[in-house]
Amino acid sequence: MSKSEDITKLCQEKGIRMIDFKMTDLDGRWRHITIPVERFNEDIFTYGIGFDGSNYGYAPVEKSDMVFIPDPKTAVVDPFTEIPTLTMCGDVCMIGAVGEPNRPFDQYPRNVSLRAMEYMKELGIADEMLIGPEFEFHLLDNVSYTVTPQRASYTVDTRQAAWNSGRESADNAGVQVPGAGGYHIAAPQDIAYSLRSKMCMLLEEWGVAVKYHHHEVGGSGQMEIEVELGDMVDMADKTMIIKYVIHNAAVQDGRTATFMPKPIYKEAGNGMHVHMLLKKEGRPVFFDEKGYSGLSETAHYFMGGLLAHIASLCAFTNPSTNSFKRLVPGYEAPVTIGYATSNRSAVIRIPAYAKSPQTKRFELRNPDATANPYYAYAAILMAGLDGVKNKIDPHAHGWGPYDCNLYELPEEEKKKLRSLPKNLEEALDALEADHSYLTAGGVFPQRLIDIWLEHKRKEAREIAQIPHPAEFERYFTL
Repeated sequence: MSKSEDITKLCQEKGIRMIDFKMTDLDGRWRHITIPVERFNEDIFTYGIGFDGSNYGYAPVEKSDMVFIPDPKTAVVDPFTEIPTLTMCGDVCMIGAVGEPNRPFDQYPRNVSLRAMEYMKELGIADEMLIGPEFEFHLLDNVSYTVTPQRASYTVDTRQAAWNSGRESADNAGVQVPGAGGYHIAAPQDIAYSLRSKMCMLLEEWGVAVKYHHHEVGGSGQMEIEVELGDMVDMADKTMIIKYVIHNAAVQDGRTATFMPKPIYKEAGNGMHVHMLLKKEGRPVFFDEKGYSGLSETAHYFMGGLLAHIASLCAFTNPSTNSFKRLVPGYEAPVTIGYATSNRSAVIRIPAYAKSPQTKRFELRNPDATANPYYAYAAILMAGLDGVKNKIDPHAHGWGPYDCNLYELPEEEKKKLRSLPKNLEEALDALEADHSYLTAGGVFPQRLIDIWLEHKRKEAREIAQIPHPAEFERYFTL
């Protein structure tokens, strides 16, 4: 049975009327195009669907004609459409010359992550990279924001926030959550419990295995959904699915969700901690019962690569100006370049509870969900592989292990530690100076690095030029 016959049969079984194709742009947003089911045929899997890549941020106008080739294995019924719709993800190709086949577009996010996995296998270090992101986000009742020449403001609200405890209203039940007091809070304070369960059920139906969900530290509506470990490229696909489901399920429930790293001042920010481990021929690469915290020499070298390149890595794992408002002391966010066991103040944490050979891993704690997951996960892999190739020993470089609370060190000791970039501009400067580990093996094309730097520098400059409301408070009457 052909690919189109399989899809046609599925459409008949599910009463599908529309087929939707989802593509990822440079920033990591889904975009889509939809056709009536009657227009679907086998040619779509051969010739694809043409689109203008310049509007996705990839290519200049004169080289922007691209084609999207759907992957039938990703076909699923979209749970948020009024008209029964089947949706598919896939890959993007550049259109070949007459008589020549289309070729994979090397800047397309999914192709970059696929190439990173191929490169890992070519090196012989491992044949699997398993990752497990933690998705932190805020659920709010409403949000408004505006940026115009005469006004720059935002307002967010959720009825569970402590600032609403004195609200005189019939619907105020007095079950607000104190600031920074939300970790694992139970009902009735946990007003989003049922919605999170619904989100998890939708994810399971879409093929995303959920580990658990709970209320996070931020009392003003901070939540977390954590998923089971999975293949790196597949998990990048699932990251897109997870964000789509959370956003749409929230709107369907009359609320709104945000993955902004720091949406609320003086509350915990939203990270996307990434747990990771490597396997080769089914055997764990990171386990050694005699090593520090049960980690092998290869695992230490992998951590060494991450720590050596962490500043430039932030340009892909923390690619927003808002990212660095989260990466500050005092909110369980990492600021120090180092590693340790069970220590949330270091950028690499080794979970003490992961003891078996098959689950032995560590987590990188600085990433957040403003990242394009394909680029971010591929960059993490490339930094780690560079550490293994060059035997970068994190202990020899003085990057740990830090088995102490780094926030509480004396100021003189803190000065000796390396810190993460303080803002997006610093991260981009680091990427410009340090990216050969990314271009190794042709994984990240130099053209992509250049486009990313240009795109993100423009973004940072524009935001830096906007007067901030706090500046009026500080400087208006001077």
